[in-house]
Amino acid sequence: MLAQAEPRPGSVSTRCPVRGGNFRRSLVETLDRSFSRPAMAGYAGLVRAADRTASGPRPLAEGSTLPGFRVVAAIPGRELVLQGRHRFSSYALIFRLEHVGPGRSRLGAESRAAFPGLIGGLYRRLVIGTGGHLIGMRRLLAAIRRRSE
Repeated sequence: MLAQAEPRPGSVSTRCPVRGGNFRRSLVETLDRSFSRPAMAGYAGLVRAADRTASGPRPLAEGSTLPGFRVVAAIPGRELVLQGRHRFSSYALIFRLEHVGPGRSRLGAESRAAFPGLIGGLYRRLVIGTGGHLIGMRRLLAAIRRRSE
């Protein structure tokens, strides 16, 4: 099961001056915009991702898809869980909002992945070992934070 997958590529978080409803809108709009670009659909096709197009309810809800991902849980104002798989990996992105004070929240993003076999291990080195995944996650969180301010 993916929830137990190791190694965990990483967790990053950022403090955001947002409340639950604004956070959700900022999160789903940024994810939809970032992952629905033609380049992402092309990449999802190249690696033979299970989900290759954006579909389903908008704003994102359980069952919605983005290239490379399917929404498997959506708790408004608290959590959004995306899962995906392709020929090199099975993975999840988990976004959580934690209230930390008046008008302040912490948005966290956690990645989990399994990279089976030799090819999966090589893919892991390319994506995780180079730091590319962490850079991408930090940029994504920064975009969400900017959109919510």
